[in-house]
Amino acid sequence: MSLHVAMLSVHTCPLAALGGKETGGMNVYVREMSRELGRMGVSVDVFTRSQNPAIPRVVELGERARVIHLPVGDEAPMARVRIHDHLDEFVDGIEAWRIARSIDYDLIHAHYWLSGVAALTLKRRWSVPVLQMFHTLGRLKNRVARNAAELEPPVRLDEEMRIVGVSDRIVAANVVERAELLRDYGAHPSRIATIPCGVDTDLFVPGDRAEARQRLGLDERPVLLWVGRIAPIKGLDTLLDAVARLRTPGQAVRLLIVGGDADEPTNGHETSLRHRIERLGLADAVRFVGPQPQSVLPAYYAAADVTVLPSYYESFGMVALEAMACGSPVIASRVGGLVTTVRDGVTGFLVPDGDVGALAERIESLIADPDLRWRVGREGVRWAAQHRWPCVAEAVCREYASLESRAGAHLAAARCRD
Repeated sequence: MSLHVAMLSVHTCPLAALGGKETGGMNVYVREMSRELGRMGVSVDVFTRSQNPAIPRVVELGERARVIHLPVGDEAPMARVRIHDHLDEFVDGIEAWRIARSIDYDLIHAHYWLSGVAALTLKRRWSVPVLQMFHTLGRLKNRVARNAAELEPPVRLDEEMRIVGVSDRIVAANVVERAELLRDYGAHPSRIATIPCGVDTDLFVPGDRAEARQRLGLDERPVLLWVGRIAPIKGLDTLLDAVARLRTPGQAVRLLIVGGDADEPTNGHETSLRHRIERLGLADAVRFVGPQPQSVLPAYYAAADVTVLPSYYESFGMVALEAMACGSPVIASRVGGLVTTVRDGVTGFLVPDGDVGALAERIESLIADPDLRWRVGREGVRWAAQHRWPCVAEAVCREYASLESRAGAHLAAARCRD
């Protein structure tokens, strides 16, 4: 009998374009995990809130995996804290879908705290286990917040505590997140499984640098690459200040910023960054590329001399893994999951977050040493190969099997091999 999993991603759809304020690594994780589980023989229904009535209600993700868009509140973007008020409606939508199609779900896999709240209600109704992945933690984000606007609301902190207490299993992306769950949330050690995020090593592969630069219209100036959501926590202000320090008469660098919200091209933070660029005299050195589909990203990684993640907090750092898979050296902040995703001095380099001088110095030294860039890039490719999605899905399925006996049969279909 096939295992049926209800995958919950309430606030963001795994099919959404990356780079916007609500889209990033979690979207990639849910999409690739669902596809890989489907290939293993697990039936996966990903439930998400519809944000556009023109999008089909059901979209196939792959074999035995599909996304179901539920109309909950207005079918338009909505602030996360407002979505919390609509979670009962979301749960009712899932229940109506299930009943209409006579599906019995064996397990709930929830992503982010909002999905966790919905999962706990469904757990009571269905009497099935819940596997929770937070992706980010509110208490940890609040510790690195630099002003009141960046603080997570109390409702999130309270709900995360409740989810940790009731979930049957919690997936932490690394030992750092596991320690946070134990220390700040009182999680039971036996309920936490540490499973790293993955990368598509068929898509993200080393490419020809000259060819990639020609394709992207780049000259021979050193290229720094930044990829992600344009948000204060991502540390772009630090990177811009570092680029300004690197601008000398004898050296000119170019920074490519890949990301941004396609629906809202200049959000408040992006506008402030553009003002900073003008103030620093970097208008000719910085290019906002906008959001790009994943299929295009390997060209950017191949063209870059260095990929930089100057974040103040990252739960894992999927961009770092994509860059490493493409052989791009990585410089990242020594925060959160980046301390385990990036092997300092081997697959990249870690610097203190917010330290403009240290970041500029490390960028300069790496740009000046092509042999070091080659060695670090080569080790990054090897490291990324250990994080292929089939390996990650197999590890997740093992957790399913510990919660639901029918999951054990699907492990035989796992494709991960050392």
